[in-house]
Amino acid sequence: MKLSLMIVHLITYWGWRNLATPQAQAAAPSYLFNTGALFRSQDYFGCHWETAKQVSFRVWAPQATAVQVVGSFNDWQATTPMTMIGTTGIWTTTISGVKVGDLYKFQVTGADGQVHLKIDPFARQFEKKPGDAAVVIAPTEMAWHDSLWMARRKKSRPANRPINIYEVHLGSWRRHADDQYETYQELAAALIPYVKKMGYTHIELMPVMEHLLDASWGYQQLGYFAPTSRFGSQQDFLAFIDQCHRANLGVIVDWVPGHFIRNYDALYQYDGTPTFEYQDPDRANNRRWGAWNFDLGKTQVQSFLISSALFWLTDCHLDGLRVDAVSNMLYLDYDEGREGQVNQYGDNRNLKGIAFLQRLNTVVFQQHPDVLMIAEESSAYPQVTGRVDQGGLGFNYKWNMGWMHDTLDFFSMDPLYRHDHFNLLTFAFVYMFDEQFILPFSHDEVVHGKKSLMHKMPGDRYNQFANLRTMLTYMAAFPGKQLNFMGSEWGQFLEWRDWSQLEWVDLEDELNHKMQHFTQTLNQVYDQNRPLWELDHEAAGLRYTYTDDPESSTMAFIRQAKRKYSFVVAAFNFVPVERRHYRIGVPYVGRYDLLLNTEAQAFGGTWTKLETTFTAVAEPYHGQPASFDVTLPAMGALLIRPRQVKKGSRKHE
Repeated sequence: MKLSLMIVHLITYWGWRNLATPQAQAAAPSYLFNTGALFRSQDYFGCHWETAKQVSFRVWAPQATAVQVVGSFNDWQATTPMTMIGTTGIWTTTISGVKVGDLYKFQVTGADGQVHLKIDPFARQFEKKPGDAAVVIAPTEMAWHDSLWMARRKKSRPANRPINIYEVHLGSWRRHADDQYETYQELAAALIPYVKKMGYTHIELMPVMEHLLDASWGYQQLGYFAPTSRFGSQQDFLAFIDQCHRANLGVIVDWVPGHFIRNYDALYQYDGTPTFEYQDPDRANNRRWGAWNFDLGKTQVQSFLISSALFWLTDCHLDGLRVDAVSNMLYLDYDEGREGQVNQYGDNRNLKGIAFLQRLNTVVFQQHPDVLMIAEESSAYPQVTGRVDQGGLGFNYKWNMGWMHDTLDFFSMDPLYRHDHFNLLTFAFVYMFDEQFILPFSHDEVVHGKKSLMHKMPGDRYNQFANLRTMLTYMAAFPGKQLNFMGSEWGQFLEWRDWSQLEWVDLEDELNHKMQHFTQTLNQVYDQNRPLWELDHEAAGLRYTYTDDPESSTMAFIRQAKRKYSFVVAAFNFVPVERRHYRIGVPYVGRYDLLLNTEAQAFGGTWTKLETTFTAVAEPYHGQPASFDVTLPAMGALLIRPRQVKKGSRKHE
């Protein structure tokens, strides 16, 4: 290793504050930031207490001719000039008379002489909307109580654990009677017990990073180091995470490193010139989402974004980040109006974006090898979850958007025509192990006229519930981890509205209540049966039995755990016609028990008496040496597991 590179690594590891002299302390972070290697940028930039009476401010504005700190402590007057540190582009000052709770911004004079008030990009807290001034917060440390959770997380490998995610938009999960938001504290008291009771393993929060526009759902971000003040303070947010962990629930947060809010008082042309965004206005302009694209090849932007990721994972103890809109970072021509752009090799890959994602994941997993880095990537880009040293992007999970779209298309179809479109289900078996997948029924699929999951289902109300139960069971049995958006667990009929709480009144209806009970039971079955998750990403985790029978519109397969005799048989009927004497091939002779029948009366179905045991005999069927008969319920599914089998009865053992 070259000496200079070694010094960079040592400085990053020990921290710039441990350097011997004030001069070295000032030089080291500016050097690391400008070379893209300051991964704790928030400890240097922004607002920091130097003593009990003095506060330092630092900001990056390389082309500015002057920068001032203005705030409630100086009546928002430009009386507090900042000084650039050499030629680093970093401005700094230390002032007295600042109090906790004071608001501030930076007044930036560009090279053209134009003066603009700008946010602090590294602020830890912002005032409540519609304002966007940063808040001076106390230099307090969080007293964490999640050491047991964190220790367990380090010992586990996500691929071999159950991951069942409840996706939540905090502003619309539940609200007060006067339509005001619940606080982080109130949400902790209600949301955490509910998710725990329902049997989910993780909560995924749609972006809680500070944002101004409610309708953006948080995806047009303002603060990359600040939980939104809508629901309380940063300390309140950390306490929410702590309580999730104490309840043995993981927390994932959506994170948006590709683009940022359009507002001119935010990051856009921060010093009067393109600073965080691309120099090319066509590259900078994200027309698809009405935002500005980060210049991912700029070293200072890399320091900023990687610091943000590590802040949420390290300081906030998050268990993972779902990286939004990865495709926008992978292709030069992904956005409208950018067609035909090519790189030096003549193709449309964004080489700088790809290199940034690889570096991001490399740094994150060096520091946190036990977290989830999830790509929301909608194209067929190869090796999204592949290793960086083998040309992959380095994520450890990717949303399986193809599976999601095909599955929803199939289940939205009238059962009369499903036999002609059975490939919508079977095609996913071709590529299911190409990446490490999460199967998502997310917020994007239940909004903007797409209808709720329940409303997508065909037929009368009874058949809609039957379809929904079968589809969720299919997701639980299919290889891959899983995610479900709030409200879908009880079959809310109205599509999601971000300005209103979920239709909790639905649960007064018997069928909705039974649907909620079904989801709770399905989640428990999933969690308690290792074959449904232990080998999610390995071919050994699936045995084909009867997966391609379009004429009957039925399917059966086996999910396998590491232990030879630990497996679950999954059988599905995708039409409202009961199949009696439906034969299923299994690997062993013996007795089998019912785990789940989606048509049980307790779940809203019609079966008052269930077949609970099955006897497999030595009658080969579809490549398996043994088999048993079941009655496959109309528009229903069965999950069955072995209780006592004749070991060694499978051929070639």
